[in-house]
Amino acid sequence: MRELEKLLKPLANRRRLALLKYLKTHRNATVGQLADGIKLSFKATSKHLAVLRVADIVEAEQKGVVVDYSLASTLPSITKSIINII
Repeated sequence: MRELEKLLKPLANRRRLALLKYLKTHRNATVGQLADGIKLSFKATSKHLAVLRVADIVEAEQKGVVVDYSLASTLPSITKSIINII
C-alpha cells in the first residue's frame, strides 16, 4: 500500500498533471517552456518538476546551461495509465 501511495501522491496535483500532459505532447521541454506552456511561474514549475524527478516520473538532461525535461523512459504501469488518461 505504501508503494502505491508513493506513486500516486506526486500525481495528486493539477499543476503536476499539467506538466505531465505538456511533456506527453511535446516529448521534452525546458523549465521556461513548461512554465509558459502551463501558465505558471518559473520557480513554481521548478518545484513541481523536483517532486516529479524524486518520484522518477520525469528525467532531466543537462544540455549546456539548459536542462531538458522529459517523461521517464521506464514508468510503473499505473503511472503510465494515469499519464495516458490526461
